[in-house]
Amino acid sequence: MGFRLQLGKQRTISLIIKDHVIRYAEIKNLQGIQVQKWEERHLPAGIIKDGKILDHETLIAILEECVGDWKLKNRSVSFLVPDQFIVLRKMPIPKDVEEDEIRGYLYMELGTSIHLPFEDPVFDFHLLPERENTQKEILLFAAPEDIVRDYTDVLEEAKLKPSVADISPLALFRLYYELDNKKIDENLLIAQFDLTTVNVSVFENHKPVVMRHLPMNIDLMNWENAKPEKGIYKAPVYKEDHLEVLNALKDIYSEIDKVMNFYRYSINKGKRQITKILIDGDHPWLEDIFSEIEKRQEIPIIRLDNSHLRLDGEIPNLASFHLNIGLGLKEV
Repeated sequence: MGFRLQLGKQRTISLIIKDHVIRYAEIKNLQGIQVQKWEERHLPAGIIKDGKILDHETLIAILEECVGDWKLKNRSVSFLVPDQFIVLRKMPIPKDVEEDEIRGYLYMELGTSIHLPFEDPVFDFHLLPERENTQKEILLFAAPEDIVRDYTDVLEEAKLKPSVADISPLALFRLYYELDNKKIDENLLIAQFDLTTVNVSVFENHKPVVMRHLPMNIDLMNWENAKPEKGIYKAPVYKEDHLEVLNALKDIYSEIDKVMNFYRYSINKGKRQITKILIDGDHPWLEDIFSEIEKRQEIPIIRLDNSHLRLDGEIPNLASFHLNIGLGLKEV
């Protein structure tokens, strides 16, 4: 299952571009997940804002430097479509539509019975298991074609070969699933904390059913990048009043409660509820965030178990590369 843009078959690397950083990783999945290579490069504020590329020329120039320094020229890459632009929707389809006809059916119904908040979508779907006496249902993943094309264009300009587009909740859940959670039956909420945004998703029976992208009222320019050591950047430092971040995080905690209530009462009429929360992301205060959420909730709050990851060296901020690793697992 996944939001895919298949453009090639060569083994890929995972390259993630956020508003503030570019990260690359390469993995093997033989007798445990082995992370062989990893690199990162922080971006100045203003090149990408809220997932939208504003300064294409500068981003391409920085990417070209990364490609040269990291020896990635002409490699196939998997990348993530920014969370801000993803639509995830469970929807019914007629029972007489066969699986190999679903894509054609969706193309015909877009703009008529299926309405998305943007024109010209790129989309994928996953057919859900049929239940007795119920409608046939799919999970629809969609994003604006122009946003996906923006990212593929800059990757191609930097002499890379974009082959697969994915979304961050699936990448992170893929890693969680591989780290010895295959048999767990749970209703899992994943909260991914970034410097200025939080992405919240709910997985039921190993499939996403809810996704909410929550912006924080924080200016990215107030996060100051430290100089890298041995190619890896230290965590950014907030140079203004820390209360600004703490107050923004309080709002996020309330929003997480709302998502949990929405899942329990609006979707499941009180019959199901969240049973576990996974906290992850590259926010420098992630330990404090974890502790605060743990105080507020009565269900288990967890982090990913990195003990099953084999590293060719030491990654000081390993959680920052979890998305790369999960994205890489799509191809191994």
